Amino acid sequence: MAKERKTEKRGLRRRMLPLCALLFAAALLLALDARHVRFYLSGPRDLELPVGSEYAEPGCRAVSAGSLFGELGPELHVTAEGAVDGQTLGVYTRTYTARWLLWEGRAERRVYVVDRTPPVITLTHREGYAPSWLDGYEEEGFRAADNIDGEVTAQVERVYLGDRVEYSVSDAAGNRTTVTRQIPYSVGRPRIRPVGGERLRLPASFSFTDPGWTAFDDMGNDLTELVRVEGAVDPTRPGVYELRYAVENRAGDEVSFTRIVEIVPAELPESVTPEEKTIYLSFDDGPGPHTAQLLDVLKAYGVKATFFVTCRYPDYLDMVGRAFREGHSIGVHSASHDYYGIYASEEAFYEDFKACEEMIHAQTGQYTTLFRFPGGSSNTVSSFNEGIMTRLTKSMNAMGYQYFDWNVDSDDAGKTRTIQGVVQNVENGCQGKDCCLVLQHDVKDYSVAAVRQLIEWGLENGYRFAALDMTSPPAHHEPAN
Repeated sequence: MAKERKTEKRGLRRRMLPLCALLFAAALLLALDARHVRFYLSGPRDLELPVGSEYAEPGCRAVSAGSLFGELGPELHVTAEGAVDGQTLGVYTRTYTARWLLWEGRAERRVYVVDRTPPVITLTHREGYAPSWLDGYEEEGFRAADNIDGEVTAQVERVYLGDRVEYSVSDAAGNRTTVTRQIPYSVGRPRIRPVGGERLRLPASFSFTDPGWTAFDDMGNDLTELVRVEGAVDPTRPGVYELRYAVENRAGDEVSFTRIVEIVPAELPESVTPEEKTIYLSFDDGPGPHTAQLLDVLKAYGVKATFFVTCRYPDYLDMVGRAFREGHSIGVHSASHDYYGIYASEEAFYEDFKACEEMIHAQTGQYTTLFRFPGGSSNTVSSFNEGIMTRLTKSMNAMGYQYFDWNVDSDDAGKTRTIQGVVQNVENGCQGKDCCLVLQHDVKDYSVAAVRQLIEWGLENGYRFAALDMTSPPAHHEPAN
């Protein structure tokens, strides 16, 4: 019996050897095949789901797969786990599992529940409302709501762009909405019309008066008073100036035009040197208490002179009219003769000059274009205002006025205080000159008393006497300031 059992065991071992070898070979093949569970996801691995939607599983299938034998057998049973709440924003994970023999596989899908819906802006309209260009647009109303954030009206941003308004709002997810309201203006942009044209060419003068403008909208509303003017014109200085006229509405829209103003200098006549020896007697600072006496002497000799007058002696202003009627030339000297007042600025000089000019007009019925600077154009008393004489000589000529200095000084306002001293200074000053422009002052009695001798001396020495006019030699000095 024992022998038989041993024989049976040996037979069993011989029969098991092929089976073991087969199992070993199968295990080796499985190892070499790297068999595993392979998943196939339907749809994308990462899936977006709009919030508020129901999640619908796209599906997943699984098979056994290896590197040597590929996919084998039927599809495996797949179990899916992980809930997706389509009503709540967030990231959800779906887990898929399947088993093949001893091998288990796992795959995942991410589901993003997102908000991609922008807010909605609703514009309201007021019945019968028609905005005008001038008043601009008055907000009629709007509302903004978001599917997640709810009411977001308070977050709306408004931008006015002239003829339209842009409304914009974003929700918490960053979705942004922009809508535009086209503003139906009941009138178009107004038009500003310049009186006198868009370009003016004017002679230099003391003042500039804007010819004006008009501004109306299409409804006939007068907006003229609302127009603002930018820029300035200096009428005393030749040049090209720009004036900008503009009107702006409440929304910031603007209508404008620009006028060009060209100030041109007057054309002064050329001075003419007289062919005959000539003395131009000129008297400053009057009329005064001695002017009548002077006029009597001039009348007796038939001599014409020039008076550069002031307004300092009101009781004698009628002498200006008499001098004019008797054929003498009248020129502006100064209303006040206050050096520090008139040379404080160009404007101060012009105001003083115009005051004297108006007095002359009142006495003679005419304006004059002749004048003499107080102290002459070469005065140094104005040096406290640097360069003013250089500027004034240019601007006054540009405005058509001729200024006269002198080439013979009687010195009656200086050290000379006698009749004979005045006569001697004038006679000496005229020596060697064919054209003599004599400076005297008719407020000095000794200077007036010297005139008779001066006339007789002049006539005896071949001179004629004449009053100044715009063509007379001006005897200009070089400005010292």
